[in-house]
Amino acid sequence: MPQKRFIIEVEKAKEATPSRGPVYRSLFAKDGFPSIEGLYSCWDVFRTSVDKYPNNPMLGVREIVDGKHGKYKWQTYKQVYDLVIKVGNSIRSCGYGEGVKCGIYGANSPEWIMSMEACNAHGLYCVPLYDTLGAGAVEFIISHAEVSIAFVEEKKIPELLKTFPNAAKYLKTLVSFGKVTPEQKQEVEQYGSAIYSWDEFLQLGDNQSFDLPEKKRSDICTIMYTSGTTGDPKGVLISNESIITLLAGVKRFLDSANENLHVTDVYLSYLPLAHIFDRVIEETFIWHGASIGFWRGDVKLLIEDLGELKPTIFCAVPRVLDRVYSGLTQKISSGGFLKKTLFSCAYSYKLNNMKKGSKHEEASPLVDRIVFDKVKQGLGGRVRLILSGAAPLASHVEAYLRVVTCAHVLQGYGLTETCAGTFVSLPNEIEMLGTVGPPVPNVDVCLESVPEMGYDALSSTPRGEICVKGNTLFSGYHKREDLTKEVLIDGWFHTGDIGEWQPNGSMKIIDRKKNIFKLSQGEYVAVENLENIYGQVSSIESIWVYGNSFESFLVAVVTPRQQALEHWAGENGISLDFDSLCKDSRAKSYVLGELSKIAKEKKLKGFEFIRAVHLDPVPFDMERDLITPTYKKKRPQLLKYYQEIIDNMYKSGSKPSA
Repeated sequence: MPQKRFIIEVEKAKEATPSRGPVYRSLFAKDGFPSIEGLYSCWDVFRTSVDKYPNNPMLGVREIVDGKHGKYKWQTYKQVYDLVIKVGNSIRSCGYGEGVKCGIYGANSPEWIMSMEACNAHGLYCVPLYDTLGAGAVEFIISHAEVSIAFVEEKKIPELLKTFPNAAKYLKTLVSFGKVTPEQKQEVEQYGSAIYSWDEFLQLGDNQSFDLPEKKRSDICTIMYTSGTTGDPKGVLISNESIITLLAGVKRFLDSANENLHVTDVYLSYLPLAHIFDRVIEETFIWHGASIGFWRGDVKLLIEDLGELKPTIFCAVPRVLDRVYSGLTQKISSGGFLKKTLFSCAYSYKLNNMKKGSKHEEASPLVDRIVFDKVKQGLGGRVRLILSGAAPLASHVEAYLRVVTCAHVLQGYGLTETCAGTFVSLPNEIEMLGTVGPPVPNVDVCLESVPEMGYDALSSTPRGEICVKGNTLFSGYHKREDLTKEVLIDGWFHTGDIGEWQPNGSMKIIDRKKNIFKLSQGEYVAVENLENIYGQVSSIESIWVYGNSFESFLVAVVTPRQQALEHWAGENGISLDFDSLCKDSRAKSYVLGELSKIAKEKKLKGFEFIRAVHLDPVPFDMERDLITPTYKKKRPQLLKYYQEIIDNMYKSGSKPSA
């Protein structure tokens, strides 16, 4: 059982539920869960900050000067508030009030936040639509949630109009964040709906004033549709209580770790606001009177936006941090022998000191100034916290970034249903590498045994399905009481993720309960666990492992790291471009060999070895509908896309050795 260093036991395993392990909570909650007096809704979060910090810069975008993007131009909390009141009055003048569903469709922007806050003010349910979603999913959500009014990024209007005429049954008012063409007006009006430009809409509420309804903590403030790896998206009902409880927990966590947020903190908004992870981070910044600057919407320009904004907190998904890691390692390896050697020595020296217990800022201040300062400047020069979420971050990437960025790199875990934050690792705890840390100080957590997968919550190394209880939990799935009952049992939310308590009380995600299948010989394969292991191979970027009950061995689709594969080819006298290399049988044998090496090293069973691979030069992407906006693999879609390749691998692939 875990040592009580970072968690405390609040309930022993009950005899009535022998499959459930003890209940734990964060050490920071030993005196009880934190709460926030005087806050009853997300509107209160914004309103109180406007009262406290009216002249603080709140929302910023880069100005365009002579056709080029220049410095950030800011709107203060009071200026944003005045616009939010106008937006709210216009919404009400159209006849929409409490309980009405309001969609927001587009990339993050000040108008996105203003629309959200207007919903918060007047008790509308905010229904975000991922800006990467296609017309089919958007139409489903509009119809399922019965969205009456939607705010839309100007360039997304054509995509939204593809949902007509079906969506027009519900959607009666559209508001562009920018302009509207006469053709768009005509098209919308023929279906009995109306569309306004942003400026036109703001004028609708002129000379009108509406009382704000009284809001309760239990009121739903948003319906967040999970992007879903299978089937239709599920509408997760999130209350004011969930978000406010999370804010209290985040504050307690940061205060306890001596990393308090301040009004001077700056955040780069680029992760989708349609996802709960970014929504609660931005709510946290708003509550502290801090500043939020928006990116330009192009991942290739993200580093440049970072350099201009100079944020203090940087949140990312592993895909972004993998790119940062790859860019840095490529730059170092192409810098000549002396530069590589100096960097390698500096890296080992600092990492060793951190492993001995030194805080990262004390581990090697001189080396930080001489060697790692350029990396720090590449992220703007002021980043002190990097938070990774939405998917597992590879341990070697996490370790590398902890050393070279001169910032705390914290890995977190949560779901839309838990209002994002459930676990987060702690600053200056190098032993938490590869884990998501202990629970945040506003939830209780236990593991439940999964016997069919061999996971025992009561063994000496407790493993099982992660179950969460607390006020951050969602209120249910919209119009899907059946699904709600499946995952919410006796107040415990069953995440579907398999965790393993570490000796220090942090949690390691090791598997996914649903992603288990049986091979033809009857062996069970826990595929996420295998992908986590194979994903540690340095020459590959991503991997999808496949098997089924009609076959006796596993195959995989791999995206190799271009630099690593080209380096191998050069060493072996193979002169081919990257695309051609991926088709070359020698390259496939090389990658298969690397996968076999780690399989042996990790003592995988024979049936867990991969026997055939396909190399795809293009990473799994949303354009082909192979991953969700949070980079989770869509396994049914992957199978459909690669079906012919899978079939060929099974026809011609190596049979497993005896």
